[in-house]
Formats: sequence, C-alpha cells, structure tokens
Amino acid sequence: MTIYRAPVEDMQFVLHHVLNLSETYPDLDEAFTEAILTEAAKLSEEVLAPLNASGDAEGCRLENGVVRTPKGFPEAFAAMKEGGWPAIDCAEEYGGQGLPYLMHTAVGEMFVSANMAFNMYQGLTHGAYSAILLHGTDAQKRTYLPKLASCDWTGTMNLTEPHAGTDLGIMRTKAEPQEDGSFLITGTKIFISAGDHDLAENIVHLVLAKAPGGGDGTRGVSLFIVPKFLVNEDGSLGDRNTVTTSKIEEKMGIHANSTCVMNFDGAKGWLLGGLHKGMKGMFTMMNEARLGVALQGYAVAEPAYQNAVAYAKERLQGRGIPPANPEGPADPLIVHPDIRRSLMDQKSFLEGARAFTFWGASLIDKAKTDPEAEALISLLTPVLKGFQTDMGYQCATQAQQVFGGHGYIEETGMSQFVRDARIAMIYEGANGIQALDLVGRKLALDGGKPIMAFFEMIKTFCRENDGPEMAGFVQPLKAASKDLQTAAMYFMENMKTPNAALSGAYDFMHMMGHVCLGFMWARMAKAASGQQGDFAAAKLATGRYYMARHLPATAMHLARIKSGADPVMALPAEAF
Repeated sequence: MTIYRAPVEDMQFVLHHVLNLSETYPDLDEAFTEAILTEAAKLSEEVLAPLNASGDAEGCRLENGVVRTPKGFPEAFAAMKEGGWPAIDCAEEYGGQGLPYLMHTAVGEMFVSANMAFNMYQGLTHGAYSAILLHGTDAQKRTYLPKLASCDWTGTMNLTEPHAGTDLGIMRTKAEPQEDGSFLITGTKIFISAGDHDLAENIVHLVLAKAPGGGDGTRGVSLFIVPKFLVNEDGSLGDRNTVTTSKIEEKMGIHANSTCVMNFDGAKGWLLGGLHKGMKGMFTMMNEARLGVALQGYAVAEPAYQNAVAYAKERLQGRGIPPANPEGPADPLIVHPDIRRSLMDQKSFLEGARAFTFWGASLIDKAKTDPEAEALISLLTPVLKGFQTDMGYQCATQAQQVFGGHGYIEETGMSQFVRDARIAMIYEGANGIQALDLVGRKLALDGGKPIMAFFEMIKTFCRENDGPEMAGFVQPLKAASKDLQTAAMYFMENMKTPNAALSGAYDFMHMMGHVCLGFMWARMAKAASGQQGDFAAAKLATGRYYMARHLPATAMHLARIKSGADPVMALPAEAF
C-alpha cells in the first residue's frame, strides 16, 4: 500500500512567507489556515488515500443505466460534503464559506494527491458552479448554486463529440427552441468525466449545442443547463430527463472516475448566458478546469515522489562511495548520485510547481477587482496547464523508476500514479493546443501588455534583490528571462511566416514554464533566507538545484525555436 502525507508545512510557507496571504486577508493568519489545512490533511490521509488503490482496481460499472462508483466512495463523498469542503470558496449567500480561491486550491491539492479520480466528482462541480454564477439568471442561481456548492447535486462539462474534439465549431448536437423558453437538446457527447454516478441526487450537465440561426463555427454555439432530473418550481426533483449514459470508457488511468458517453435524446435544457455565445460561458468552466488540471499535474506526482523517497531509504542495493552501511550487506539506494539526482529533479519541480499554482490561484482572486491580474493569469494559464502536466508525468515516471522492476509491478502502486498522471497532458485541451494558445493568442493579447508586464515583474525582482546573498538565484533568472524575451522577439520578427512560430510553440511553453518556476524559486529563496532551521536549509538547497540543473534548459529551447520551421516541415506528409 502506498503512503501519502499532506505537505502542510510547505503549503503554509508558500501561503504566508511567499504570497503573504494574511496581508490581503487579515483574518487568514497562519494559525487559521493551518487549522483548515490540518483538517483537510486528515480527510485526505485517512479517508481518501486508502480508497485510491481499491478504487483503481474496482473501477466504475454501469448497471441498468446507472453508474456505480467503487466501494467506499459514497461514504467518502458524504464525509467530503459534511466537512463543507466543496463550498470552501463559494459565496456565502449560496451556502459557501467565502474563502479565497487560493484556499480552495491548497485544499484541492491534498484531495488530488490522495485520490485524483475521487476528487474529480466535486472538482468539475466547482466549475459548473462558477459558470452559472457568472452567466446564469437570478432564477438559475437560486435553483442550482446552493445544491452545487453543497455537492447535493454535481456538475459536468459536455463539449467533445465522437467526431469533434478541440474543433468545437463542427459539433452536431442540436438545440431546438420550445414555446416555454426551454430547448430540446439532441446529440452525443463523449469523454464526460463524472457523467453519471451514485454520489449525488442530481447531475447538472452544462452542454454545448447549436441553436438555429447561429451561423458557422463556434459563433453558432450556445450553452445549456441540462439536469439529469428536471427541477420543479419549489426546487424539488421531478421527472427523469431524457439524458442517458450508454457507456463507461475503459481508460488507462483514473479508473474510479466515470468517464461516460452521454446521449441527449430531446433532453430539456435551458440557455445559460446569451444565445450563440456559449463559448464565453464554457471558457469560464474550461479555464478553471485548466487550472485544476495544472494542479493535478504536480499533485499526482507528489505521492509518487513520497513513496520513491521512502523506498530509496529502505531498499539496500549496491555500495556508495564511501560505503554508508559498511556493516550491512549493501547501502540504501538514496546514497547513489543518480538516485539522488532523480529525487532532486522531482522535489525541485514539485515545490516550484506548488508555488506557481498557488500564485496563479492568488491572481484569480485578485482578478475579481484588478484587470492586470486577470490579463496575467490568462497569459499564464496555458503555461500552468501544459508545462506542469508534462513535468508532473515525467516526475511520476521518475518515481516509478526508483523502484526498478518493483515499480512495474501493480502491487507497489507506482503504476497507478503514472497511469493517472498521463491524462492530465491530454484533457481540457491537449498540451500542443496549450502551446498554440500561448503563442498564437496570449502573447499578442492587448498589444503584448501582459507578457511585457511579466518581464517587468521579473526585472524588478532581480533589480531589488541584486546582492551576493541572492546571486545564485537572481543571475540564472536574469539569463533565463533574457532567453524568453529573445524567443518572443523571434516570433514577432517572423509573424509573416506563421509556421516558424507554431513550430516553436511547444518549446516556448516549456521555456516560459522554466522561467516561471525559476521566478518562484527566487521568491522562495528570498523568503527562506531569513529563516533558520532544517526546513529553510532544505528549501535553499533545493532551489539552488533547480537554478543550476533545470533553468539552463531555456537556452536549449531557444536554440530549437531559432531553428525555425524548416527542420519540422521538411519531410513531406506522404514520407511518414
């Protein structure tokens, strides 16, 4: 059985010493947030984590049109609801606790690390809540938000169709207007996470469909609320809607989450937001989901790393130089430099990614009143999602590698971390799409102001901390930021040859990811340099490792970008 211990101390460090949470929210002092995180850790470690392997082995099953979740899931979901965890950052008027999104993110990391498949049932519900909060009518908010906040009802996002993934403009699902103001939704959606299950009384599907008169492409798309059970005027549940699950997908990982094929056979739905303006509402849900997936990228790798560390300390194999255990038959794996390298790769990424994700969550909170913060998090979202899920999967495989052959055996549990982590690189927009979004759309946003503000932020930090104590962090960050600026300028100079930019987009996304983690490590080093003790010493050593061993990758990515499109496009399609 695998282990998991929630990294509460590290979370507290990022919240209060890097992001200075209590300066923005005076009520959220260290004692208060520690109490919240400690309770979330208890639920994660004692309830959710023990169900991770068994849920993976059992999976979900479809019985008489109803999806059954694995043993223990209904009880765990009830415990999640009873603690009020799904509503931690929801508005108080709808039954929430009104805390910042940042606290939702910190708690969510623990739940994902403990049991990613389980957390998806409430995670997607939060996205549906946010979409209705921003785009719904007052009546829709009164009807759905309290139930979604409590997770008495859960939510889904229905985009993908059998013939159409990212290209939503070619979807076929139709919405026919009715005299009572509702619409009849007809079509098939696939890959619907938590599309059906036995954990909630009702499931609120948010469905993209085309209503008459909308035109071609995504301009013709509208967003609809389609509940599994119709809701009466008094809020009680009425008849079953004509939406059914025809299949549960057999997946590589996240077996305990029901990924469904959903059939809408003239199902009754109600418009959410403006007619033919469904992408606006759906992007509210998608952007939140992308932040959630960015979190999944490193959160699944966290327990993989923890188990790799434990194994490396216990497993005796070979001899170190000099021997660390001369009286025993062999030395523990952790004495070997290559194992140490692997563990440091993982540790330096995980702690940097946590800080980056928490910073992104704090920008979402700030964006409610600050347009510049909104522009910055819009720029960073594809980097968070794409870079962190790529690196998180890599870390999970590195952790598996520490186990050697035992990592390939299911009973150690390492295989599940690798399998679960893999989906994060694909859903909510595959990472190649994230790279294209970053280079093709986000760099040019508002005349390039967000990316220039990002560069200025790093430049200011480096100038204000340009002393001998921080030189090991500031100088590498300066060099990496210069590489990123050079790459951005290359794209600007080659705008007339789009393939040059598109061929380098993935490298640019990773380059920017490294710069963001370098920036986070520099900020963490500044905070840790004023502290004493083992925690601060380990933080500084880990940060120096990232700056020395990973941040120089920006030079490699820049060289690739400057090679242009020719090496990428030289081979004719028929030659493959």
